[in-house]
Amino acid sequence: MANRTITIGMRDYDHTRALADGRVKIDGVDLKFVNITPPSQIFLRMLHDEEFDASEMSLSNFMIAIGKGDGRFVALPVFPSRVFRHSYIWLNTKAGIAKPADLKGKKVGIADYSMTALLFVRGLLQHEYGVTPQDIHWFRRRSEHVAIDLPPGIRIDSIAKDQTLDGLLEAGELDAVAVTSAPRAFLNGSPLVQRLFPDCRTVEADYYRRTKIFPIMHMVVIRRGIYEQDPALAARLTQGFESAKKLAFEGYEEDLTALPWTNLNLEYARQVLGHDVYPYGVKNNAATLEAATLYSHEQGLTQSKFAVSDLFAPETLELFS
Repeated sequence: MANRTITIGMRDYDHTRALADGRVKIDGVDLKFVNITPPSQIFLRMLHDEEFDASEMSLSNFMIAIGKGDGRFVALPVFPSRVFRHSYIWLNTKAGIAKPADLKGKKVGIADYSMTALLFVRGLLQHEYGVTPQDIHWFRRRSEHVAIDLPPGIRIDSIAKDQTLDGLLEAGELDAVAVTSAPRAFLNGSPLVQRLFPDCRTVEADYYRRTKIFPIMHMVVIRRGIYEQDPALAARLTQGFESAKKLAFEGYEEDLTALPWTNLNLEYARQVLGHDVYPYGVKNNAATLEAATLYSHEQGLTQSKFAVSDLFAPETLELFS
């Protein structure tokens, strides 16, 4: 019997590439990866049109969707993108911001309010520094990927179509930005823009040691119709992503990348995070997933706090535990 072809919409990551190029096989299916950048386009195409059989998906958008009764997708505990967020908050040096508490009452630029990066930024500001989402005046550059009902006291305005967050930050019309890539002025060495946390690597490592939270940005989802035809596929795919990840890290250990100091970065990461610095599975990520579900509810994006086990295919809950 011929294998079934499964299309997967995903960014081209080194830790998923062995699945995409066929070095890792999945019993019963042939995988066809459709590589798309930025991943936000994958989310939109999947949420709006169910364009792929499986795809990368925003963790926050997924929780909001299922909170509204959208059961079209089943999630796997595979996390192709995870990023500590302290290092992605930048400020205008003339804004009078010396510490996180100084963000209260300030104008902060964002891509959109519901994205997972901002879920964790708001969560860490509130739980680590006492700055609530209501304390900040938010300015977004695009519409939300999923409809949200904002709680009372949240102030959000949209910037004009001819404006950019980078330009507004450099001009001082925004006091800070919380975004997913460095502002233009910062990359150009302007003294007007710097990180909120200059020693961000130390701050992020300390944050992990205390909380065990390594923020998850994206997960992998399967269309429910595909899953229900073969529920065991969820576990097979999850195992396949794990195998592909292991192959990528074998390359790092052999120092096969072109990026200098990969060996030293891997050593440091393992000192902080443990040997598997990029774990998949539910139990291996319990603290991070509990934080995500808590933040989503606290911030009014979901009406109740999900049990972490309710987010994922049952066949995957015990994998890698």
